Amino acid sequence: MISLQSDKVLGATIRDLIIPAERVAHVQVKNNLEHALLVLTKTGYTAVPVLDPKYKLHGLVSTTHIMDSILGLERIEFDKLEHMTVEDVMNKELPSLKMNDTVEKGLELLVDHPFVCVQDEDNMFEGILTRRTILDRLHTHFQKNNNEKDLD
Repeated sequence: MISLQSDKVLGATIRDLIIPAERVAHVQVKNNLEHALLVLTKTGYTAVPVLDPKYKLHGLVSTTHIMDSILGLERIEFDKLEHMTVEDVMNKELPSLKMNDTVEKGLELLVDHPFVCVQDEDNMFEGILTRRTILDRLHTHFQKNNNEKDLD
């Protein structure tokens, strides 16, 4: 049986597993919803972090947040896109991790989210931890243990 008790897997910190901030698509709090929808559409992501100009994390905005804000009773009110800001519709309640949190804590949060934002002690955005990264780490661990078991 393969054990996940190894500190190499779940006890390690997420520092080496995150996608760094400079490689993460994001929008800023004062961007209008038209810009945010373009970013989401062009990247193919359903949600992105919302930052201020100094890279402080403020929330997440998703296609669903934007669409909910422009749905009228009888039509989609596209004209609202250029007049509303990301700040008006973003989700401010989001799970997040610190750089020294364990992979186990990250895994726990990723059960309900495709990615989790990582920030430093001053809430400055450091990057994201994705399900893909965690699953890749676990898969590599399982393969390594299976190969070692086959050698016995």
